[in-house]
Amino acid sequence: MVKVILKHGRDESLRRFHPWVFSGAVAQVQGTPAEGDIVGVYSAEGQFLASGHWQVGSIAVRILSFDADPTAPEFWTDSISRAYAARQAVCLSGQDTDTNCFRLIHGEGDGLPGLIIDWYDGVCVMQAHSVGMFRAKMQICEALKAVFGERLKAVYDKSSGTAPFKAGLELIDGYLYKAPGFASSETVVLENGRKFLVNWEEGQKTGFFLDQRDNRALVGKYAAGRRVLNLFCYTGGFSIYALTAGAERVDSVDSSARAMDMVERNIKLNADEATYTNYCEDAIEFLRKIPEGKYDLMIVDPPAFAKHRGALKNALRAYQRLNAAAIAKVAPGGLVFTFSCSQVVDKITFANTVFSAAAQTGRSVRILDRLCQGADHPVSIYHPEGEYLKGLLLYVE
Repeated sequence: MVKVILKHGRDESLRRFHPWVFSGAVAQVQGTPAEGDIVGVYSAEGQFLASGHWQVGSIAVRILSFDADPTAPEFWTDSISRAYAARQAVCLSGQDTDTNCFRLIHGEGDGLPGLIIDWYDGVCVMQAHSVGMFRAKMQICEALKAVFGERLKAVYDKSSGTAPFKAGLELIDGYLYKAPGFASSETVVLENGRKFLVNWEEGQKTGFFLDQRDNRALVGKYAAGRRVLNLFCYTGGFSIYALTAGAERVDSVDSSARAMDMVERNIKLNADEATYTNYCEDAIEFLRKIPEGKYDLMIVDPPAFAKHRGALKNALRAYQRLNAAAIAKVAPGGLVFTFSCSQVVDKITFANTVFSAAAQTGRSVRILDRLCQGADHPVSIYHPEGEYLKGLLLYVE
């Protein structure tokens, strides 16, 4: 195994079990690893610290283990079994009567940096964010078959948009496994008793945004009798919870025609007689043109405005403008659920940005709740950067 030797004093983060080795911490590499190879990481004094995937970029090694051998036959099966046990601990087994979809593997949160796997009623949709994980996809598939047996219907690799495109990989999405008789690119899943169509081949990410499950339920808790606006609605998750909870009406807005078609289909599955309107428009422009007080509950859940630190300043300005518009337009006594899924925007910075937006409107605003990703998107205590989803529930007088 190739040895990666760290500089003197640069091993402290690994001794605290942080899962990344930055390129600036590397003193020398004994061997010539290809991107994605498993390498051993050693202190300057020669002590073994960890092993992980070698990669090109600012993060030189993504750690897979601080003790176990990642090349051992049982490594992937053991890792997936541990992740699944954590989901079972929070009542997400995939066999529940009201919820049969969840995130099975959440990268660093499950000790498998660069790997995402979502479970949709027996279909596992995988995204590799590193060359090492992409190269290990068949081993991961075999491990999924070993852990879930006949419950596993299919494994779909959707890494074309996430794996490093400059690494010379054959990035073509497709099935790694299909159980006999399986022939579908779409299924209906259950989340807290609500039905949602998921198309993993054509939908964004793996087909559905599972991280907002608890926050969707919270919207349902407060939606009864309210006029609801769901901005950047994608396939209508928040809208469905509001409608089934007895909202007076729900308007959903997204610029994607395909997403709006799925909103319509999801509403038909859950609340066909509800009062609603779907708008295929730019959400920010829609918000700007509506009259003040038309809605008394708003969901503001935009895509990531900043995917890297270089975009942070512009992203914060965009969050401020968007939230100022929502706070200004919501009816007196209204609620605003506002979110950021940009990992480079930490929760304190996001809260300060929303504070600035509120001050800009001159309205009295209270924070009623602070929101985050669901329990199936765990954050390693040694990797706080994994807390990417931030949200605030605001009360606006």
